Amino acid sequence: MIELATVTKKYRHTMAMDSVSLTIPDTGVYCLLGRNGAGKTTFMKLIAGHIRSTSGTITIDGVKVSPGRMPDCVSYIESDSVQFNMRVSDLIDTACLLQESFDRDFAKEMTERFELNPRKRFRQLSLGMKTMLTTIISLANNSTVILLDEPTLGLDPIVRDRFNTMLLESYDAHPRVIIVSTHQMDEIAQVTQRLIIIDQGKLLMEAGIDEIDEKAYTLSGPTQEVLPLVSGLNCIGTTQAGGVLAAHIFDQRIAVPEGVSVDRLGLKDFFINIVRRENHA
Repeated sequence: MIELATVTKKYRHTMAMDSVSLTIPDTGVYCLLGRNGAGKTTFMKLIAGHIRSTSGTITIDGVKVSPGRMPDCVSYIESDSVQFNMRVSDLIDTACLLQESFDRDFAKEMTERFELNPRKRFRQLSLGMKTMLTTIISLANNSTVILLDEPTLGLDPIVRDRFNTMLLESYDAHPRVIIVSTHQMDEIAQVTQRLIIIDQGKLLMEAGIDEIDEKAYTLSGPTQEVLPLVSGLNCIGTTQAGGVLAAHIFDQRIAVPEGVSVDRLGLKDFFINIVRRENHA
């Protein structure tokens, strides 16, 4: 279990994390969403023990996390992580020697799937493939907490789809906590179970993807028809075009009259409206 209790992190005059309290009690694939500079990387580095919080506490399975107590059970991978400039095959061999639980078969299968040349040295790889190799090694060592910071940065859509499949296969084989920070929102929604949204260092929401699928929708129709329906609902945003109003809702489903349509609100649009509402508030 991961627990953050009123965690604050300041960098001089910048508030990177603002009194965040969050409990992650169960294994699962979590998607961490936020705009650039929202505090996602700080959030991950605090859990990994790479930096110290200004105030508040972070514990994993009851053990306090800090730079002096970096948890062995956590693997944190940044998009620009570096490795020794060894051949791909040698890096995997070395990881296998250093980590008793390392899943060599998984690592070998994934390097083949992502067409990583085993003879190429790390520095010869593209940025995306460097991140992918480091992610494969991290998933193969079977840490109980995996933190992936923008792992699909620089990857084309086909490779991102393969990454999502790899993530599911790894989780199915070894259930644990996997937190993925990404801007590819609608893609990651296909593999994640829960969503964490932060903005300006504050926790806006932690919810299950199923709950969002059920409660996030758009009511569209003539303004005079839609407005009475919105009253009493949790409306997270609206779009007006002439006499037509689209109201974005995060609430229980309701029956609507003829002339008003109900459409699914995708994860990207849900995120945009949630963040926009909080900023306007």
